[in-house]
Amino acid sequence: MKKFRGKRRYFRNLHKEAATEHLRLDFAKDSWFDLWHTHLDFWGHGNRSIKIRREHIKAHIALYESLLKRLETFEKPFQSWIVIDDQDAGSDAVYIHSPNPNEDNFPLKITNINWLIELPLYFKDLIDPKKFEVGQYRWESGTYFLIQSKSLRNKL
Repeated sequence: MKKFRGKRRYFRNLHKEAATEHLRLDFAKDSWFDLWHTHLDFWGHGNRSIKIRREHIKAHIALYESLLKRLETFEKPFQSWIVIDDQDAGSDAVYIHSPNPNEDNFPLKITNINWLIELPLYFKDLIDPKKFEVGQYRWESGTYFLIQSKSLRNKL
């Protein structure tokens, strides 16, 4: 594996992207989201070490919180959550979903989520249990963690 150079600049840009990503979204009256999502670690740098993975999870949480703040003005019902892939940091993402013309799949329901879990040590201290609930589900060959705000009306 090639050495990861320029980490300081990379993380500065990562947190800047997490702080501004929500500004690119259009929240007009006719807007909708069909499982819209964004990956902040698209290349999977977080797979290199726990320290790098934790920084990406922090950035996903910061983006999620800023999106929720921005979605307060969105007039339609919506769902939003973070997915953390236990094996692949490149699959971690923040999602927004609302009623949409593509498919009648709102509200999205994932039936096999276990909300009574012990969080993995590598991100346990990053989650505020007063603000977020975390669930785990298995799909195909992977294990995924869902992070969702406790204040959302439309839960998974």
